[in-house]
Amino acid sequence: MRFPRSAGILLHISSLSGHFGIGDLGPSAYRFLEFLEQAGQTVWQLLPLGPPSEGNSPYSCYSAFAGNPLFISPISLVENGMLDESHIQPLGSDDTGDVDFDMAYKRRLPLLRASFEHFRLHSDNGLHAQFKQFVADSKWLDDFALYTSLSEHFGNSDWTTWGPALVQRDAHVLHQWRDELKEQIEFTKYLQFAFRLQYDQLKKAANQRRIRLFGDMPIFVAHASADVWAKRETFLLDGAGKPTVVAGVPPDYFSETGQLWGNPLYDWDQLRETGYEWWIERFRAAFHDYDLLRLDHFRGFETYWEIPAGSETAVNGHWADGPRDELFTSAAAVLGDLPIVAEDLGRITDGVHALRDRLGFPGMRVMQFGFEREDDPFHRPDHFPMNSVAYTGTHDNDTMMSWYADRRANRSEDPVLDRYLSEDRQDVCWDLIRMVLRSAANLAIVPLQDILGLGSEARMNVPGQATGNWVWRCPADVLTDELAQGLCDMATTAQRLRS
Repeated sequence: MRFPRSAGILLHISSLSGHFGIGDLGPSAYRFLEFLEQAGQTVWQLLPLGPPSEGNSPYSCYSAFAGNPLFISPISLVENGMLDESHIQPLGSDDTGDVDFDMAYKRRLPLLRASFEHFRLHSDNGLHAQFKQFVADSKWLDDFALYTSLSEHFGNSDWTTWGPALVQRDAHVLHQWRDELKEQIEFTKYLQFAFRLQYDQLKKAANQRRIRLFGDMPIFVAHASADVWAKRETFLLDGAGKPTVVAGVPPDYFSETGQLWGNPLYDWDQLRETGYEWWIERFRAAFHDYDLLRLDHFRGFETYWEIPAGSETAVNGHWADGPRDELFTSAAAVLGDLPIVAEDLGRITDGVHALRDRLGFPGMRVMQFGFEREDDPFHRPDHFPMNSVAYTGTHDNDTMMSWYADRRANRSEDPVLDRYLSEDRQDVCWDLIRMVLRSAANLAIVPLQDILGLGSEARMNVPGQATGNWVWRCPADVLTDELAQGLCDMATTAQRLRS
């Protein structure tokens, strides 16, 4: 699927400014929409919006369908008649320090519980009807709410430790637990309704401004998740619910032992027998939420690295065949065109490139990867193909200006990169962004940290680092008219304004 020539910004919801310790779907999100429109940007790229399990990573969530309750805006709850205004007064200036996930949860949870009580006692019948319809339409919600409530009850999200009856999902025992945890289950469903209501309002506002929301879908889900517990047959597990094989990547230049991710792998034979029903429902939900979708670790759909469970490293794995074209043609037969971007970074085989091209999906090109070798222009802006999405860097890269500073510190000469920069080097930040915008790629995306010219203190994620990731937040006062005009001028010159 080919996208129109356009430009956008990568900024996760958590990185917005606000009053409650973490960015959310409230006023600052709408202010950012105004900035995007003013700057001539027509795409807002987000990281995954699910509830994170370990390390607060949006790429490790305990549901493939649910939203993160921390993104529910208390201010929007008031505006929607779901919380009394007295609960959020007084509010001072925006807090713009790094995200403190524990503090944000402690600050927000009492407000969410107060909203639940207010909704039950005071909200109008229209909202109650919407809630009932949401519950009826969300096939995944019953299992998710029960899984979440059981995790809180046991103080442990590893469902294989909950006893044989729950591991095997004995119908009578499930019914007993649904009755015992009824209050918590209803609260969990309410949180998902509140998230959905606010997100749908934001998406409607974005689309009214002719801004497309660009989402992100990890290929794998966590073993400690509602999906694996509720759909055991979809994954390669033993009789006790433990994975028999797990995901990762093999040894390479960067790691002698590879990477052991530990996610359970899909039983693609079983999925094929169902017509890929679970994946089609996952795509259906994503295409409701997003206008475009980045599919993380796309190479795993062609071949994936299968590692025996219990391995200490990824060394003893082997390549296994993924579903390839069949999954996507099955989904397209049900859903129509698939507005998917293939994350095809890293060491990618000809087979993966061929699969991407057969499906017509744009791949990714990242400017920071383009200047390591003069004889390898794959990621160099003047070699980007039209059917691709161009980036200065991704959420896993250092910021563009930190990357540039490191190059200058470690190289007495940099002839390949220097060809793309202005002679005076007075505005390197805009030079680097400009060359990505001027590339042939139909869509160009720049992280907001790069637009602001920030250093490594604003880096979003350091792969392999266990702590300190996903915490950067944008100060409220930096999205100025002058900055918007500069971006709009560059988008105009690069012919990326909306037609």
